[in-house]
Formats: sequence, structure tokens, C-alpha cells
Amino acid sequence: MENWGRRNIYSAHEERNNQTYHLHTPMYFFLENLSCLETCYSSTILPRMLASLLTEDRTISVSGCITQFYFFGVLAASECYLLSMMSYDRYLAICKPLHYMVLMSGRICLQLAAVSWMGGFMATTIVTCLMSQLHFCGPNEIDHFLCDFTPVIKLSCSDTSLITLVTFILSSVDTLPPLLLTLTSYAFIICTILRIPSTTQRRKAFSTCSSHLIVVTIFYGTLMIVYMLPDTETLRELNKVFSLFYTVLTPMVNPLIYSLRNKEVQCALRKLIAHRN
Repeated sequence: MENWGRRNIYSAHEERNNQTYHLHTPMYFFLENLSCLETCYSSTILPRMLASLLTEDRTISVSGCITQFYFFGVLAASECYLLSMMSYDRYLAICKPLHYMVLMSGRICLQLAAVSWMGGFMATTIVTCLMSQLHFCGPNEIDHFLCDFTPVIKLSCSDTSLITLVTFILSSVDTLPPLLLTLTSYAFIICTILRIPSTTQRRKAFSTCSSHLIVVTIFYGTLMIVYMLPDTETLRELNKVFSLFYTVLTPMVNPLIYSLRNKEVQCALRKLIAHRN
């Protein structure tokens, strides 16, 4: 009886390992990075904003403002690259299934994730170094809920032409190539989906792809509007609204689309909860 009990315990443990093994794939590796990134992303903005609302103390030092912009910028730029890597991963999984494990080995996944983080780090570090050299001697109120690029440099009494040009170039590099890679990947994915004989499977695949594309387009589109278009009076007022899309909406919707709608994640969560109970 004792041996029989041990065999059952081992079998249950082995079954759980087999179930969770399906989550140890390149797709979920990138999802782990995205979850970590967006947790840090929200943490750079929301705590300070909530503290200001609760205490009505809306003051922040220049160094604190630049620090907030730095971490926010690193994470936003890194997400641009990471989302494009995830779309490329889906392209390989759907369009090149026989070569997927070779083209998306563990080493390549680590390299792609490292490129995403380093790309965001380098671009934002350059902009932040230029921003730290500005002199602030004029108005001291930011018409925004976070220390974003345009509201901060508007307070400077230094020449901001260089930092504006550099930011435009780096923003173009951080958003346009990742967006083009994402759109190209999904174009090939959609072509592959159209060849699926089952109407039900085609509808499910289109539902997932359309959700991904909508969120990704909103994220990239609002970033490009805020950082790449000329600073006009009309856009200045709209930038606060656009900022909500990539600071609040996208981090809120991504877990729903990429994880909670995924059947493997749902199954793993149910089994984990059942095991704990």
C-alpha cells in the first residue's frame, strides 16, 4: 500500500510537470519578458501618480522627473522591439513549423530578448544624457500626468533643437522597423491562415491575430504620433490622451490577449488552482 501510494504521488507530480512543460516554449519565454516589462512599466508611472492624487502633492524634482522619463523610456522602447520579436516568433511557428525549433532555439530566444532590452536601453540613455544637460529656468509646471519628453523640454530655456532631432531619429528607429516587421509577419500569418480548410479554425486564428494587431497598432501608432509628429497646439492637447494608450491601455489589455485568452495558460491555471485546493 505504501509503494502504491508513492507511485500515485509520483505519477501526479509527473503529470503536472508534463502539463507545465508546454508553457516552456519560446512564446511563453517572450510572454514572461513582456509581463516583467509591463509590470516595471506601470510601476514607474502609477505609484507616483496615485500618490499625487491622494496627497495632492504634485511636486517632483528635476532629477526625479528625468529619472522617471528614463525608466519609462527604456521600457517603452524595449516593448517596441519585444512585440516585434513575438510577432516574428508567431510567424515562424505558423508559417515555418518544421524549422521552428531550430530557428527559435533557447539561445536565439535569449539573444532576441537581450537585443530588445539593449535597444531600449541605448536609445533612451542617449536622450536622457542630452536632457540632463538642459537648463531649466522658466516655467516649472508640466501639463501632463507623467514626465514625458515634450512637456519636459518645453520647460527648458536651453536650445532644444539637437535633442529634438536626436529623439526623432531614435524614435523612428525604435518604432518603424519593429512595426514593419510586425505587420510583415502578420501578413504572412494571415496568408497561411487563409489556407486552413476548417472555417472554425480559421475564425479562431483570425480572432487572435486581429486582437494582437489592434493592440500592437495602437501602441506603435500612438508612440509615433507623440514622438515623431511636429509639436503643434492641437497635438499638444491630444498627446495626453494618446499617452494613456501606451502607458495604461496596452499594459492592461496585453495580459488578456496574450495570456488569459490562451487555452494552454487557462488549463495550467485551472490545474494549479485545483492542485493547491
